[in-house]
Amino acid sequence: MTHATWAAHHRDPAWTCPAPAPEVLAFHRALPGYAPTRLVDLPDLARELGVGHVLAKDESDRLGLPAFKALGASWAVHRAVLGRTAERGSADHGATTPLTLVTATDGNHGRAVARFARTLGHRAHVVVPDGVHAAAVQAIADEGATVTAVAGSYDDAVAEAARYAAADPDGAVLVQDTAWEGYEDVPRWIVDGYSTLFAEVDDQLAAAGLPGADAVLVPTGVGSLLQAALAHYRSDRAAPGTAVVSVEPVGAACVLASVAAGRPVAVDTGTTIMAGLNCGTMSTLAWPYVEHGLDASVAVTDGAAARAARDLHDLGVPAGPCGAAPLAALRTLARDGTDDATDRRAHLGLTPASVVVLVVTEGAEANPQTDGPEPR
Repeated sequence: MTHATWAAHHRDPAWTCPAPAPEVLAFHRALPGYAPTRLVDLPDLARELGVGHVLAKDESDRLGLPAFKALGASWAVHRAVLGRTAERGSADHGATTPLTLVTATDGNHGRAVARFARTLGHRAHVVVPDGVHAAAVQAIADEGATVTAVAGSYDDAVAEAARYAAADPDGAVLVQDTAWEGYEDVPRWIVDGYSTLFAEVDDQLAAAGLPGADAVLVPTGVGSLLQAALAHYRSDRAAPGTAVVSVEPVGAACVLASVAAGRPVAVDTGTTIMAGLNCGTMSTLAWPYVEHGLDASVAVTDGAAARAARDLHDLGVPAGPCGAAPLAALRTLARDGTDDATDRRAHLGLTPASVVVLVVTEGAEANPQTDGPEPR
């Protein structure tokens, strides 16, 4: 059985973009409970895969939540509330009149929006599609959110959340992590929020005496985290050598399909244990970064992700299936004996001295499973 699909992309090596705004990192550092998440060196995996270092950026405890989504949601909610307060014309009035923040989610983004809405004294209404585990839905409700389930895909849930926000007579605020024509400010703030993760990686590699990442593998749904990675590694302040690879489920590989087609492509989605990546349409904001800055795209099976999650757990990294997907992808890219592994390694510039970072976006708690495939 094929465990992954690969698309090499020949990016423009001269392309750069503006660096992320420094005030985002300062904002996160000022939040109660902020601390950089762990960057865990995994020498057993480095030996297995024939590289110098494999390091896992462990997002299983980010600002008290089990996934990286807290970074984007906190900054976007902050900016959205400030914006609506300004529209109302009075900071005092905005502070005393609760807003309703609306979003669609496969789990982690909705929980994070609900958490920061509640922290600021506002309400949250979260729309979930088919396939979201009952425990994940309950975790969102436990943050005080109203949860509405809709039949259909993640894209259907996004459409329903947008309709609800537009129809709300009190002026609900849509806080969605994907962009489309006419809706770009909030998704851009979410991407900006994710920049903190990659700034931390740079600092942690330097503290470990490592020169920087040669390759970074990023779990990808609509592409917002991938956009943040590309904005960081392709910025006019960054060294140009880091290869960035997107990782998706085989049944929801819209980035891979878009890279192969040379234009944004929507795909039909099914069911996957990588629920947070089960997205069929890319954010419109992400595509220019992918088109100019991505090095490769990989799609992995549920079985490969489940095995990787178990292996990471055994190594002390409590990854859920989405967070483990980069290890599954790296095994396809780098392991000796895999078809075309030599060409793939060469395309990414992987050598026995390379430093590879796996962005482990969620802990096991963030994506509970009761009936997924056996890890081995």
